[in-house]
Parts: sequence; C-alpha cells; structure tokens
Amino acid sequence: MGDSLHIVCPHCDGVNRVPAAKLGEQPVCGKCRQPLFDAHPVELGSSNFTQHINRNDIPVLVDFWAPWCGPCRMMAPAFVQAAQQLEPGMRLAKLNTEEAQELGARYNIRSIPTLALFRGGREIARQAGAMDAAGIVRWARSKA
Repeated sequence: MGDSLHIVCPHCDGVNRVPAAKLGEQPVCGKCRQPLFDAHPVELGSSNFTQHINRNDIPVLVDFWAPWCGPCRMMAPAFVQAAQQLEPGMRLAKLNTEEAQELGARYNIRSIPTLALFRGGREIARQAGAMDAAGIVRWARSKA
C-alpha cells in the first residue's frame, strides 16, 4: 500500500489518493470536495459496487440487506454506530439485495442480513445474522 491509499468517494465514486498519515484528518474528495468519511455507511448498488470493492485500499464491510427484512432494519442503527467507530480504517457500505439482485446472486447471499468483508476486491470473511454495534466492530476488527 505504501505511503498513500486509494479511497473511493462515497458521494461521487471518484478515486482519491490520500497519504496514509492523513487518513484521520477529515480528507475531502479532490473531485466533488465532499468528505471522504462522514461516519455513515455508503449506499452501494449495481453501478458503484465494483468501484468501491476493487478500488478502496482500506477494507470494505458490506451489509447485504433488504427493506422487507425485520432483522436488517433492526441492525441498521447498529451498522451506523459501527461506521462511526471503524472509519477511517474501514469503509462500511450497504447493498439493498432487492435493488441489486444480481449482486446478491453473484455473492451467493442466502440469508440477510449478511456482512461480507472485502479487501483488495476479494471477499475475506462473511457473517450471517443481525449483530449489535459492538459485535459488528469486534467481528470486523478480528477479520480485517
């Protein structure tokens, strides 16, 4: 990874080069000037999923969910709390499997919610079932 990291903007999907030492200093996107980290999960879909998974040099934790899923809705606030604790060392993202069914199928998502941790474009860990914020943070840090 060297001294700089590639970070995908959660607002415009542009790829930014950020010095590793400045990751915690509220870096902004060179393209749209929005913060690269805002302590909220990024909404991913068919159009930007691959960009975020492949181009981020930090791990990306994806919550595969659906609006009709009760446990998914219950876990949503905990996932936001986890983002506040895990950023900027990790990007948290949500993927609605109803809107991006082909991605749910590609990653063989059988139950939701499912958390999948990606690094360098590859899935490195997976956990099905709802968790509280502390559980999400603990699990993600242990796998990253």
